[in-house]
Amino acid sequence: MYALKLWPALLRYCDDGAIEIDNSAAERALRGVAIGRRNYLFAGADSGGERAAAIYSLIGTAKLNGVDPEAWLRHVLTHIADHPVNRVDYFLPWNCYLPAAL
Repeated sequence: MYALKLWPALLRYCDDGAIEIDNSAAERALRGVAIGRRNYLFAGADSGGERAAAIYSLIGTAKLNGVDPEAWLRHVLTHIADHPVNRVDYFLPWNCYLPAAL
């Protein structure tokens, strides 16, 4: 009886090669959100939560642009003090060239 209820979904899966058989990829993508939700409890204050949100946004942006977040942040933090303030857009993940040594 259970399989008969799922028959339309199985047929849809078989008809469209882009449909995943399960939702594991979506669950993995949301795992960071669930872990972060617990971490937000310990931000200490609203300002701490805002800083955490900014860091999560930067890391997420780096990931979406195919950049290793740890290497990118290491590069930015190492070089930003000597960089002109009017050219800070150089450090955005989609503009930043990371040397192979990083």
